[in-house]
Amino acid sequence: MGFPHTSARVHDVSHTAVAPAELLRRLHTSPSVTHVEIVPPAAGDPVEWPSWVPSALRSALAARGVTRPWRHQAEAATLARDGRHVVIATGTASGKSLAYLLPALTALDADPKATVLYLAPTKALAADQLRAVTALAPQVRPACYDGDTPSEEREWIRANSRFILTNPDMLHHSILPHHHLWSTFLRRLTYVVVDECHVYRGLFGSHVAHVLRRLRRMADRYAPVPFGPDPADTAPPNAVGEEPPNTLGEKPPTAAVPARRGADVARHAGDPAHEVSLSVSEATVPAQHGGDTPRHAGDPAHEVTRSAPEAAVPAQHAGDARRHAADPARADTRAGRGAGARGQAGPRRRGRAVRRSRAVFVLASATSGDPAAAAERLTGLPVTAVTADGSPRGGVTFALWEPPLLPPGLSGDPTELDPDDDSLAAPSVRRSALRETADLLTDAITHGVRTLAFVRSRRGAEVVASIARRSLDEAVPGLGRRVAAYRAGYLREERRTLERALLTGELLGMASTNALELGVDLVGLDAVIICGYPGTRASLWQQAGRAGRSGGEALAVLVARDDPLDTYLVHHPDALFGRPVEATVLDPANPYVLGPQLCCAANEAPLTADDLELFGGAPAEATVAALVRSGSLRRRPTGFFWTHRTRPDVDLRGEGGSPVNVVESATGRLLGTVDPASSHFIVHPGAVYLHQGSSFVVEELHLDDAVALVRAEEPDWTTHARDVTSLAVTSVRERFDAGPVGLFLGEVDVHGQVVSYQRRRIGSGEVIDTRPLDLPVRELHTVAVWFTITPEALEAAGVEPADVPGALHAAEHAAIGLLPLVATCDRWDIGGISTAAHPDTGLPTVFVYDGHPGGAGFAERAHAVAADWLRATREAIHSCACETGCPACVQSPKCGNGNNPLAKDAAVRVLDAVLAALPTAAG
Repeated sequence: MGFPHTSARVHDVSHTAVAPAELLRRLHTSPSVTHVEIVPPAAGDPVEWPSWVPSALRSALAARGVTRPWRHQAEAATLARDGRHVVIATGTASGKSLAYLLPALTALDADPKATVLYLAPTKALAADQLRAVTALAPQVRPACYDGDTPSEEREWIRANSRFILTNPDMLHHSILPHHHLWSTFLRRLTYVVVDECHVYRGLFGSHVAHVLRRLRRMADRYAPVPFGPDPADTAPPNAVGEEPPNTLGEKPPTAAVPARRGADVARHAGDPAHEVSLSVSEATVPAQHGGDTPRHAGDPAHEVTRSAPEAAVPAQHAGDARRHAADPARADTRAGRGAGARGQAGPRRRGRAVRRSRAVFVLASATSGDPAAAAERLTGLPVTAVTADGSPRGGVTFALWEPPLLPPGLSGDPTELDPDDDSLAAPSVRRSALRETADLLTDAITHGVRTLAFVRSRRGAEVVASIARRSLDEAVPGLGRRVAAYRAGYLREERRTLERALLTGELLGMASTNALELGVDLVGLDAVIICGYPGTRASLWQQAGRAGRSGGEALAVLVARDDPLDTYLVHHPDALFGRPVEATVLDPANPYVLGPQLCCAANEAPLTADDLELFGGAPAEATVAALVRSGSLRRRPTGFFWTHRTRPDVDLRGEGGSPVNVVESATGRLLGTVDPASSHFIVHPGAVYLHQGSSFVVEELHLDDAVALVRAEEPDWTTHARDVTSLAVTSVRERFDAGPVGLFLGEVDVHGQVVSYQRRRIGSGEVIDTRPLDLPVRELHTVAVWFTITPEALEAAGVEPADVPGALHAAEHAAIGLLPLVATCDRWDIGGISTAAHPDTGLPTVFVYDGHPGGAGFAERAHAVAADWLRATREAIHSCACETGCPACVQSPKCGNGNNPLAKDAAVRVLDAVLAALPTAAG
């Protein structure tokens, strides 16, 4: 079901354009709409230019249509001009870039030797900002420095560019290890811009936090600053428009430490050369007996691209940090600091000197909970937040859409199932979310509404685009060419071509993974369709904000997938609207991050006692001691030295190495890339691989060479990888004894292996056969929350012994599906296992664990609010209208046991017994 169709299709789409509001009126006649939220338009709050902005910059901005700044832009810019570290956290398309461009370009104008470093999580965003900076200030010679930069240009950029745009991966792999080549740039570093900083969460964010500390350390090496109170702690912010002291234009001091010599300048070892996807991809990741396995151990919050090393650096003993580092106390890193109110600085650290930064950090973030505290954890500096949005915005009409029930006896077409939602479960009782999204996209385009559809998986984006193209060509021959898929894993040239086509209007619609969620300027879009809840309210509003970016009214539609969380949300709109967005979760004290990062820092320059304070104090000291014991570091009078000849091999995104190149065997053509963590599921031998509507079958997967060889083929079957998972408890951090029920938080080892794949007939879903695979076991040491319940308590609750495995299994699935309601994650961040008698507990047990090495805080959050979490889980199961369980309540898209056994009613009785024992304080 889509938008109500007109009686005749009109061939000239440009003449049939309707306003999003009119499209919504037609949409609202559908019974699939469960709620409509109207977000009213807001008027802008313009102010005069701060007096310190040079007239030439004002003229350049006026030529681009910016005659006055909005209040939040001027306020954040003035704070940064005053030397205060600042984060601006306002809505999509609110002009955050001007807040950092004003002080940065002003400083470069005042001091001909000053430099600026800009960090973006994606190359596309850096390229977009490069165009803006070049238009405003070509004289500063702005340049992108990333894995796509030709080697012959890199030396020129280092020597001549004063505004360099790069990404954290390049900073980590190339710039900091070769800091001696960057001594002049680092000595003159005036501003560091961290764009889209809300992306840096979980394991990835914790790594980036230390990369920024390493950057501060190297900049300090060449232009030292003293310890002591930061000026931001004492200096009051100037009012907007006041003339601040002229501090940023002062000439930097000469380097106190000469640059290291003798390095091979041409080597560029570790320079990123390829882009691979951060996001989870579309393959099903099942788990052993009720196990719900996270897609990979990276941070799947966003499908951003990273740069991979040009030449592999052999893995050294940085991993010793993960095995030997003491588990530090993390209370300080998780305590919220900073205020979310506009212009208010967060509380400052007390009892120890703060390592200052000569460069001012300016961070830009989507609206998030407590952005100052998150920015402080990310940078290690006191940060002031500006959150009051002064930009104008058009009205947004936001509809929640639940696909309709299928007629009795019918099931959805398996070819239209989202690969994320595919399992061995009974056929869905509702129409596929992918089909609904494709139909909505089709109808929007035929009504002349330029539309972007966000789909959670790569293969799902390909499926939506293919269905929409077929439908459009049936209605208006040739119109299907104006729809395309977009995702990470495409080659750079393909992505840039698609971006230009969408910007120019050559493409009227696009089905994209969240690779387009970030701030690349997409003007002219009228509507956004979101296929499945993206995991957080912050991402939901970020995606919805891609429509109406020119200030016009916009339409957003959330299409619910057939899973517990989506079903819950479309029937509980209060859980989405009128509630603050989540805080960004990261933990720099995670020993699985801290140890390897300290090894990287020691490789760049010996670690001193002052450095350990910069990297976290006591946790860093304990970790360094463990690294010395393991032989990774050696203590000398001048500091701690890295002991190996090659530098540490540390992956910021937890993807497990270099991307796997997908190559057509007959021609040698590179089709795209797959992140290594997903390769076992997506490009295993025999897998069907989709690329821009074309099908390929994988012939061979060479993990050592990171190459998958494929052949073009259109088989009449699809493939679905299966894995097995086991879990062992290694330590218990916290336990709560509630009589027959126990609630625990601790460390676990999870072992997973892809062991087979099924081939299923297209059209019927019939299982043709199951074929074995021989792929290596993967190990994950992480944090889990689990509860136990005695057999006697289960019997008293009316759970028959034969139903215990199915009851625990069903409760585990639903609990994983509802955890994103209380923690900043989505279900692909987490996994789970249930068993009627776990060997480490001796009791019926349900485990839910973080899918990140060392944990990412999700299990800890679940433990802290266990009663609320499990109560919502119980309600979701009990309120579902199905008889024996369905994807909307207890079936999981990731189940390794084919969602068998499941006992829906018994799961409710299990949760009733657990909640009766747990006091409200546990939630």
